[in-house]
Amino acid sequence: MKLRVALAQINPTVGDLAGNAGLISKSVRDAQGQGANLIVFPEMIVTGYPVEDLALRPSFQAASIKAVEEIAAGITGDLVAVVGYLDKGPKNAVAVIHEGKIKARYVKRHLPNYGVFDEFRNFVAGDQTLVVRIHGVDVAVAICEDIWHSLETISERTPGLLVVPNGSPFERNKDDVRLALVQKRAQEIGAPVAYVNMTGGQDDLVFDGDSIVVGKDGAVIARTAQFDDQLIVVDIECAEGSSRPDVVISEEQTSHADSVAPAVETRLSNEAEMWQGLVMGLRDYVGKNGFKSVVLGLSGGIDSALVAAIAIDALGAKRVNGVAMPSKYSSSHSVEDAQTLADATGIHFRTTPIAPMVDAYMANLVLNGLAEENLQARVRGTTLMGISNQEGHLVLATGNKSELAVGYSTLYGDAVGGFAPIKDIYKTDVWALARYRNAVAVERGQTPPIPERSITKEPSAELRPDQKDSDSLPDYELLDQVLRAYVDEDHGYQVLLADGFDPELVRRVISLVDKAEYKRRQYPPGTKVSARAFGKDRRLPMTSRWNEQ
Repeated sequence: MKLRVALAQINPTVGDLAGNAGLISKSVRDAQGQGANLIVFPEMIVTGYPVEDLALRPSFQAASIKAVEEIAAGITGDLVAVVGYLDKGPKNAVAVIHEGKIKARYVKRHLPNYGVFDEFRNFVAGDQTLVVRIHGVDVAVAICEDIWHSLETISERTPGLLVVPNGSPFERNKDDVRLALVQKRAQEIGAPVAYVNMTGGQDDLVFDGDSIVVGKDGAVIARTAQFDDQLIVVDIECAEGSSRPDVVISEEQTSHADSVAPAVETRLSNEAEMWQGLVMGLRDYVGKNGFKSVVLGLSGGIDSALVAAIAIDALGAKRVNGVAMPSKYSSSHSVEDAQTLADATGIHFRTTPIAPMVDAYMANLVLNGLAEENLQARVRGTTLMGISNQEGHLVLATGNKSELAVGYSTLYGDAVGGFAPIKDIYKTDVWALARYRNAVAVERGQTPPIPERSITKEPSAELRPDQKDSDSLPDYELLDQVLRAYVDEDHGYQVLLADGFDPELVRRVISLVDKAEYKRRQYPPGTKVSARAFGKDRRLPMTSRWNEQ
C-alpha cells in the first residue's frame, strides 16, 4: 500500500525553540494541506543542531521537553509527526506525535565521535529500536549516524518503511556518499528509506538538505534540491503489517484520490555546491547572530574579491562595505581593481590610505624588514576593526586555506575579523570559484563581479617593493597538492615522498604547517566545506616537538 510521507527540509537556529516550533507548525500545516499521513523532521529540529555543551544543561533539556510537548499539543488530526528534540539524559531523541500526544520516543543509538562531532561528550546513547504502525505500515526510525552502522536489528523487525531524521553537515562530494549509503540500507532491510536532512548554517557548519527517498530496491523515488528549504510530499509503496510494532497508531489503510508526482532535483556541480555552501554559511552566520552588514579590506587581489562576491550573494550589495587601504608599496592597479569590483556590484566602497598611520608608528618605533611589513598589515586590521566598532559591521577575514596552512598571514593584521568565509578552500579553489561565479554572471547577462585582472595577476601582499607570494611560498598549484595530502589525508613524510613529492619541498611545507598551529587557533571561524577543515576536524597541539622527518 502507499503511505503519503512529507519530508520537512528546513533551517533551524540553535536555541531558538520558539522560532523552530514556528517552522515545525508551518510544515505541519502544509503537509496536512497535501494530505500527508506522516511528516518527518530533521534531527533535533526543536533545539537546532549541534547544541554542543548546551545539551548538558538541565534547564535546556527541560525547555526542549516542554517545547516538544507544546508542539505535540498543536498537531491535531490524523497526521503523524516525527520530531527531533533533546530529551533528559541528555539524549538525542525523536518524538512520534499523533492527535496532540507523544505516542512513542526513540533515542539515537550510535553517537559519532569523529571530525566535528563530540556526541559521546554530549549524549547518552539509546539501546532500543522503534517500530510504529501507521495506517497498517510498520515504520522504523533511525537517527543520522545510526544508518552508518549495521541495521541488522532493524532488518530483523522487517519494517515496511524506515525514516531517518538527519543533521548531516555539508562536505564536498558528500551527496554521492549519502545516496549510496541510503540505497545500500534500503536493499539490506528490504524496505523503502525516507532520509530527511536540515538546511542552513550553524557556526562553522552548513547543512545542505539533500533529502532522499528510495524504494526497497534502492531506486531513487524523490530527492530535494540542495541548499534550499523545502517540504516534499511523496507517495511511498510500503509493505503492510510486516512486524510486531512497539506502538500501533492506526491499522486503517490509506487511500488518496490523487497521486503525488515525486521530484528528483538535478545535482549541482562541484563548484556550484561549494559556492552555495559558502553563501549559506555566511548568510546564516550574519543573520542568526544579528549583524546587519559586513566590511572587508578590498586589496584588488583574488581572495578579497571572492569574499566580496560571496558576501554580495549572501546579503545583497547594499549590506557589503569594501575598504581599499593602499600603502606606499601598493600598485596602482590594486585600487583600480577594487574600484572596478565596487562599480560592477554596487557595494559601498571607500579608500583609506594607511601610509600616514604607518608613518606615525614608524616615527616612534624602529622597525624594518618583516616587522615593518607586519605593521602595515596590522594597521589595516586596526582600521577595519575601528570601522566595525563605529558603524556596526562584521569584519570578514579574507585568508584562504593555503595561507592558513602555512601561516602566511599576520596575527591582528589580515587575520582580524569575526568570520572567514574562505578559510576552508585552497588557493586553487579560490581561482576556480572566481571563474565559476563570473561564468554564472555571464550566463545571466550580468556584469561579472570579479575583475579579470584580480584573477590573472600574480598574488602579492604588497608589503614591500615588488613583493610576490611566490617569494615566500611554492607555486600554489604544487603547494596545494602537498597540503591536500598532508592536511586532508594525513600523509606523513615518507608517504609524501612515495606520492612523488620532492623531499626538500615536503620538509619545507611540513615545517611551515606544523609551526603555524598557534596562528590557526586564533583565526576567525569560517564555513566548513571540506572533509578535513582546520578546527574541530583537525586538532593538533600548538606545542609539540614531533617531527615527521
